[in-house]
Amino acid sequence: MSSEVTNPSPNFNDLGLAEPILRAINDAGYTTPTPIQVQAIPQVLTGGDLLAGAQTGTGKTAGFTLPILHILSQKPVADIGKGRPRCLMLTPTRELAAQIEESVKTYGKYLSLTSTVIFGGVNINPQMSRLRKPLDILVATPGRLLDLANQKAVDLSGVEILVLDEADRMLDMGFIRDIKKILALLPKARQNLLFSATFSDEIKALADGLLNNPGFVEVARRNTASELVEQTVHMISQSFKRELVSHLVSHNNWQQVLVFTRTKHGANRLAEKLVKDGIEAAAIHGNKSQGARTKALAQFKDGTVRVLVATDIAARGLDIDQLPQVINFELPNVPEDYVHRIGRTGRAGSSGAAVSLVDREELKLLKDIEKLIKREIPKVPADGWVQPEKAEPEAPRAPRPQQRRPQNAGAKPSQGKPQHNRNKPQGQRSDKAPFDGNRVPAQIPSTKNMSEAARHQAMPQPALFAPKPQNRGPNPNAGRNTSRNNGGSRGGHTGGGGRGR
Repeated sequence: MSSEVTNPSPNFNDLGLAEPILRAINDAGYTTPTPIQVQAIPQVLTGGDLLAGAQTGTGKTAGFTLPILHILSQKPVADIGKGRPRCLMLTPTRELAAQIEESVKTYGKYLSLTSTVIFGGVNINPQMSRLRKPLDILVATPGRLLDLANQKAVDLSGVEILVLDEADRMLDMGFIRDIKKILALLPKARQNLLFSATFSDEIKALADGLLNNPGFVEVARRNTASELVEQTVHMISQSFKRELVSHLVSHNNWQQVLVFTRTKHGANRLAEKLVKDGIEAAAIHGNKSQGARTKALAQFKDGTVRVLVATDIAARGLDIDQLPQVINFELPNVPEDYVHRIGRTGRAGSSGAAVSLVDREELKLLKDIEKLIKREIPKVPADGWVQPEKAEPEAPRAPRPQQRRPQNAGAKPSQGKPQHNRNKPQGQRSDKAPFDGNRVPAQIPSTKNMSEAARHQAMPQPALFAPKPQNRGPNPNAGRNTSRNNGGSRGGHTGGGGRGR
């Protein structure tokens, strides 16, 4: 995106920020603010609510972090309560939470403000210990925050500023209940900031109920793809897509590629195929432990891993400088998710390329995407590609590790494992599938028109305040692995990446 803006003073020194913050910005090597920063920072500094939209990669994080640091530093509190933050920043994924807190530390290194980040997938005890100390800024994912609030480990009664980052996801159907529970713990008098890459009219209506006479900032047209991203389509049968990805990476000598798959199992299979072909690859998704996800992302950034295969939820908020290549292994069911995906490249003025592998059954999804972005994506043959006569057979999934069961549980059915209709396409669940008592069927809407994030949230998984499951008699499927979306978890970690559990 071009740095040219209509504001006559596109300079950090003219935005009213304190000198220690400007010094930190200079240390980080930034001189010119992005359009979203030029417009958002002065509005946040006024103390009013704000609804801000910009394409991903345009500097939203600094757009709210910088003015918040200024506000808190100008109004120091003599006695900061232990585990009682003055600012709460909520974000949908663990990776994004960690990156936001890193930005807070980077820009606030010359200030006396304190901050920490909490998210699921890691030991809760160190986070509880940190919350026993004074705290100014707390960055969190909703699930872990509610866990800690439930245990009285965090006090949200002193929050002066609330940030909902990636608001389209945070207020989507999968998060709205969590958000409402958190809002009930906050003081009514506070500043609210909602930042997001896209806003549907429905999400705006929900945001209107949370904001008080907000200002509005929007950079670039709503739900549009960056003009700096070269977009192409390769028509290919689903059964040959793994072979084509391997060919594209090898033939073009791509060194850093982010690949999006629809399912966790699909991400695992593709990563294994690439490694087998001698291409360094790793998969990240909700079934991976936080340590494994952090390691894979670090290796992808430093070049140790050439290909990172991810589901939409796991890749949400990834901040990778100058990522040159994105591949859509499958098209997303919701067109807006395509915008998010290709927004991983072509960031901050750099060019990039996005290739989509499209099966004939995905043509309707392609048409919906082209209608949204108001342009036709050219269909081109893959250079040097010769389709094999026969697709590589699918390797059997690794068996789940046997878990020890209580002695008195010999006759009881397996609990906590969603029973999916095997006739449904991979990545979708049957609305008539039996439930295990952790969720009530009426609470789960149809997934037909949901985004990837909402569909992930709708999958059966242990709820925060789930009723105790009732013994419904013997289950003929007990002990069988019938989940279609577990991604072949090897570590027993099943927390959803989107909830940050």
